[in-house]
Amino acid sequence: MSIKLIQERLNSYNCKSELEEEHAIREITQEVALAALSRTDFFKHAIFQGGTCLRIFYGLNRFSEDLDFILKKPNPGFKLQPHLQSLSEEFEAYGYKIDITDRSKTDIAVRKAFIKDESIGKVLQFNHIGKKGYFRKIRIKIEIDTIPPEGSKMEVKYLDFPFVSSVTIQDKPSLFAGKVHALLCREYIKGRDWYDFLWYTSQRIKINYSYLASALNQQGTWKDQDIEVNLDWCMAELGKAIKSIAWKRMAEDVRRFVRVAEQPSLNLWSKELFLAQLGKLK
Repeated sequence: MSIKLIQERLNSYNCKSELEEEHAIREITQEVALAALSRTDFFKHAIFQGGTCLRIFYGLNRFSEDLDFILKKPNPGFKLQPHLQSLSEEFEAYGYKIDITDRSKTDIAVRKAFIKDESIGKVLQFNHIGKKGYFRKIRIKIEIDTIPPEGSKMEVKYLDFPFVSSVTIQDKPSLFAGKVHALLCREYIKGRDWYDFLWYTSQRIKINYSYLASALNQQGTWKDQDIEVNLDWCMAELGKAIKSIAWKRMAEDVRRFVRVAEQPSLNLWSKELFLAQLGKLK
């Protein structure tokens, strides 16, 4: 019955390609992981954030690979392992045989673990996967920042798959602030970050400037500078970034994370498009 539940969920995606099926089964696995964590006290301590959060709970129309969290309060001694132990049993009930590797280091604020599975693909029926090769192992990274920036806001949302569960997540302005920090401070440019920027601006979501200022002061170009962060500052710095990017290359970077039907819109990516969207922050 549990395998049937996973199969029905996969069918509901109506995937049009092998890549879409790969993303779909990964996302289904992510939802099972979130539900499993909700059975523990994990969300008494942690807040879900990032692209996967945006997709699952707010409808972002691109696939995402990882599960990202921050603690509600700084706790350098936080251990991820006790919460990971509950995942194996939950996954087994749905036909998975997962391998969980905790890569956390006590001297690094961000704890990391990896969920891997290569068994679920052998028991599910796919329309595209396997036609040209073998099913690739599912691999999902879990990260949690044990010393997060201050000022994040949160809310409780509910999953109804694979069972009803509650998940504590960042609100939209805090998620947007985290994305702006990534856009300005990430060591490399990601097309997915700018795809998300289009989504935030199209939704007219405001930025949590307090959280952004704390993040900028903690890590990146403006570390320890205590700069004043406001709309004008964000408009200026994001404008500089937009004017410096090779947009056709960025569009190709994100192409594999969006559905086939949406890919023609990536041809519109340009400096002019993103500057127009930037204007919607006002």
